[in-house]
Formats: sequence, structure tokens, C-alpha cells
Amino acid sequence: MKKNIQRYLLVLVLVGSVTVGGNSRLSAAEAKQQTEWKAVAASVVITPEKDMWMAGYAARTEPSKGKVHDLYAKLLILEDSRGKKLVMITTDLIGITPALRDPIAARLEEDFQIPAAALLMNASHTHCGPELREKKASRRGLGGDRGAQARVYTQELVRKLVAAIGEALPQLEPAVLKYSYGRAGFSMNRRLPTENGVINSPHPQGPVDQRVPVLMVERPDSSLMAVLFGYACHNTTLSFYQFCGDYAGYAQEYLQADHPGTVAMFMMGCGGDQNPYPRRTLDLAKQHGRALANAVETAISVKQPRLIHGPLGVAMGDVELEFATPPTKAELLKQKENGNKYEVSHATRLLEQLEERGGIQTQYAFPLQVVQFGKDLTLVAVCGETVVDYSHRFQKELKSGHGAGETDPIVWVAGYSNHVFGYLPSLRVLKEGGYEGARAMIYSSYPGPFKESVEARVAAKVHQLTEQARREALGD
Repeated sequence: MKKNIQRYLLVLVLVGSVTVGGNSRLSAAEAKQQTEWKAVAASVVITPEKDMWMAGYAARTEPSKGKVHDLYAKLLILEDSRGKKLVMITTDLIGITPALRDPIAARLEEDFQIPAAALLMNASHTHCGPELREKKASRRGLGGDRGAQARVYTQELVRKLVAAIGEALPQLEPAVLKYSYGRAGFSMNRRLPTENGVINSPHPQGPVDQRVPVLMVERPDSSLMAVLFGYACHNTTLSFYQFCGDYAGYAQEYLQADHPGTVAMFMMGCGGDQNPYPRRTLDLAKQHGRALANAVETAISVKQPRLIHGPLGVAMGDVELEFATPPTKAELLKQKENGNKYEVSHATRLLEQLEERGGIQTQYAFPLQVVQFGKDLTLVAVCGETVVDYSHRFQKELKSGHGAGETDPIVWVAGYSNHVFGYLPSLRVLKEGGYEGARAMIYSSYPGPFKESVEARVAAKVHQLTEQARREALGD
């Protein structure tokens, strides 16, 4: 196993041309599908070369102290029979920022003639990765220019990923796409109702989504080129000062060790209000990783997975979200004098907005994206730390079928995609309050909680984009 793991400690591992296994018989449907898809996968080490400020816990007081294992960005490029491409990048990072995605999207258009809308980036939300958000790094760093460190890291990451895309594209080869799913049980809702409001604690009766959707990308000889899998759960088993991919990092590591020549890619689901339990030790992160890897293995072993046909349809657009009425200047000045250090910092940032702009911005545009795979799969990529209600809603409203023979499209909802700005609550969570509904905003530069229109606006835009993507894919 050690030898298999070491092969992934390269800065760049391209596996689009690696062949594993012998010949096998293909069904007529699989043989036809080889004319529908081309694919290539790659893996890039993104572990910071030096210790730097870490992301995810505001209470941290010092930079990182080495690593447990490397962090990665994984790349899967798909091309349909019409030549339309989709570039998916999953990362062992706290989030995706405009400073990371926008330059990559621009280079895709300029260098490779791939539309920016065809780039889907997702973050595992590990809390043991680097702080790449420049403003947050500047606020939290104690000594040294941590903001500049985050900026340089992001710029280097852009360079690595653009180079990986450029090296991967010429290696596209025929592929077969299949879908199945498993289940893993270590996630639990963390919003416990009490007499004093919602607190962050295990809530066994709370809503969860413990499905593990799995997209298998096979080469013509039926060997596994890549496996893309998801789960809706915070990567917060760990809270120490070493770089680590948490449970998602271990799940990918185990799958790659057990399937040499395969790139395993984790796509975070709607886990904004979900935690892994139990937590706080490295052994538990490994256990959760093994449980998730086992769920993927179960999906891979399904005898009749659903074949995923083309062509591709991709739609992307911004949803304009409104924030509740912001505090007045007098209220902010009072908060700055009497609040805790996080409330003081938040009030200071909003007062700076008042000074610079003459007012506090109360509307922000955030990206949503839908990818349609023929009649078979609808992949919804939602911005922010998306709570589980969005997954349940879209799987119901956009129609979801599982297993072979279903005529409705499978619906796969991923959160933490393209711009992870903070929490994206549902109306239920917003009304309940608590951390995800309101309290987390004090760590941002946003004025406060969203208006109650938030879920309706997101849903309306997702439905619009789904219709657009399906028309593009199916020509209806």
C-alpha cells in the first residue's frame, strides 16, 4: 500500500494514458458510449511549501506546523461527441474564491477556447488547509504579512492548475461514464434545538443526506481512470496545526491505493449544517475516510450501474441575494465598543464600508451552475456553505432516479462550489437562527443574515439554469 500511495506524491500525475487490466467484453451500450465521451484525469500536489496561516477556525493563534499528508487538487476533463468540454476541479481547500477561479476561467477561454461556464470548482472544506483568503489571512495572522502569503499561494495555485489543464487536454481518450451510489453514516446534523435557541451539537433527529453519489470514468479496457464521489459533511474531524485533507483526504488516498492508476476525487455536498461524529483525533479522520471509501467501493461493485450518456449542457449564472437591513452607524459604534473581538472586527469592517462607500452594500451576486449529462444526470453546483435542505429540495423538484432503467435524470447537488463566501442557509435554517443562520456572518464582511427570500431566489435560479442546461444537452 505504501508504494501505491507514494506514486501520488508527485507534483503532477496524469493518468489519461495509463492502462490497467486486461481486455474485457463491453455491452453494446458501453461500446456505443465510447463514441460519446473522451476523458482525462490528473492530480496536482497543492501543499504549501512553507508553513502558513491555516483556514477554518478563527481561534487559531499560530501558523501550520508541517503536514500529515499532502493536499491535492484533482482534475477531470470530459468531452462529449460534439466536442463540448467540462473541466471539473476538486480541491483540499477551505473554499473556492474569485481570486482562484476567475484567473483559471479566463485562461480556459483565452488559451483553450473553453467557456468559463464549463469550469466547475469544488472545495472539500478541510479545516486543516492553508488560508488562501487574503483579507481573512491579514486579519488573523499574528506577525508577518499573512495576506501577501495567501495571495502568493493563490497565484501559484492558479499557475499549477492552468499548467495541469494544458498538459491533460492532449491526453483525452475514449471513456465510459457510469453512476451508482452508496451510503456512509458518520455525518450528523449539528443544529441542536434548545430552550435557548439552536446550538452547535449533535442532533440525531436533524435532517441529513448520507448518500454517496459516485461517477465512474472507465477506459476502453474497463479499467478505472477516475472516480468522482460526494458526501454532505463538514471536513472538521480535525483541528490541529498540520496540513491534512481530513476524512475526505483519507478516503481519496485509500481509493487510489486500492485502485492503482485511478484518480479519486471528492466533491463536497450540502454539508453546511453537518459534522462528522465522533471527532477530534487523527484515528477518527482515518476511520471516517475508510467508511466513505467503503461506500464508494460498494457503489463501484454494483452489478448494473446506470450508464451516463451525453451530450453535455452547461449553464451558469449569478443569483442576486439580499441581506437583511444592516445595522446603523450608531449600532456599529456601540458594537465596536462593547462586543467581543469578533464582533468588534465585524463592526470595524462595516464602518469602513460606510466611510468608503457612503453605505453598506446589501445585495451580492453569487454564482450557480448546472451541468446536464444527456437525459441521465443533472449536476447542480451551488455556491457557499450550502445546508442540507437544498439537496433534499432539488433532488425532489428536479426529479431523481437511481439505478439502471430509471427514466428520470439522477440529481446530484454539490455545495461549496465556485465561490465559497460563507453559509448559504435555507429559509428554515434562517428562521431558526444559530450559527449557520446568522451568527457566522460576524466572521465575514457581509452586513448580517440574508433576507427570507434567500432560498426562493436560489431555487428559482437553479430551475432556470436547469432548463437552460437541459435544452442545450437535449435540444428541446
